[in-house]
Amino acid sequence: MGLKKSNKAIAEFNMSSLTDIVFLLLIFFMLTSSVVNPNAINLMLPNSSKTKAVSTAKPITVKIDKKKVIKLNDLIVDIPSLRGLLGQAVKRDGRPADKITVIMDVDKEVDAQTLVSVVDVINEYGAKMILATNVDK
Repeated sequence: MGLKKSNKAIAEFNMSSLTDIVFLLLIFFMLTSSVVNPNAINLMLPNSSKTKAVSTAKPITVKIDKKKVIKLNDLIVDIPSLRGLLGQAVKRDGRPADKITVIMDVDKEVDAQTLVSVVDVINEYGAKMILATNVDK
C-alpha cells in the first residue's frame, strides 16, 4: 500500500481563544477599576477674583511650641481659655467668622492630640485656618 504520512506543519494559529481571554481580562479590569475608590482628601482650592479687596485686618495667630505651650496672639493660654479668648477675638473683629483668618504656627514635635484639640476649638468658630510649621534652623 502506498500510505504516506504527511509531516507538514500547519502554519495556522487559532486566535479566537486568545481574543476571548483578552476581552475577559479587559472586562475584569474595567469592572475592578470602577469599584476602586482612592482615599483622597477633599481640598477646597482658593478662588481668585479681581473685584475682591485685600483684607488689612490682622489675622489671629496661635502658636504651639514643643513644650505644648499655646499662645494666642502672644498671650499664653490653655485649651479652655483659648475657647473663650478666641470667641472674644472673633466678636471684637466684627467680621463674619468665615472671613477671619487664624494662622497656626506649630512645632514639629507637638503631638497630634494637642494639635487636634486646638484645631477643634478654632473650628467651633468657623474661622479660616492656615497651618504652618517651624522651619528647621
